[in-house]
Amino acid sequence: MTVDLICESPLWTEPELAGLADRASAAVLMRLGLDPQRHEIALLACDDARIATLNTEFRGKPSPTNVLSWPETDRAPETPGEMPGLPAAQDHDEDFLGDIAIAHETCAREAVEQAKPFAHHVTHLIVHATLHLLGFDHVRDEDATLMERIEVEILGNLGIPDPYWNGNG
Repeated sequence: MTVDLICESPLWTEPELAGLADRASAAVLMRLGLDPQRHEIALLACDDARIATLNTEFRGKPSPTNVLSWPETDRAPETPGEMPGLPAAQDHDEDFLGDIAIAHETCAREAVEQAKPFAHHVTHLIVHATLHLLGFDHVRDEDATLMERIEVEILGNLGIPDPYWNGNG
């Protein structure tokens, strides 16, 4: 897996984020039967001000968010709950999947609010965003169920507890 990391904010520890990003994105690709060595992602490590600008520009929401993603190819399924159209396994060219931006302050605040280790939360968000790059989404209920199930499985394989379980269930 090639994660091209662009670290714009000094709040991020670049070597730690690079390791988390490589591990998380490779876990997604391997879970989906794709060769991590053949795929590339660009990851912008930024602050809340930068992601708020991007969120305004691309989503019309003038506020910071934790993570944003821009898939290179629209792979979303037409039928709710179906798997997206993943890259062909027999394609031998490297496949650029798209861009991700992640904001340090929002991630840190959410990790504290949810009583989770920062690294676990960041890993979850990179898994989540990588799935978005591959055509997964959570707008329709059936798609959200599929995406969440795959996220939880991938995170479990990485030794990270289910981020959606609140312990009261």
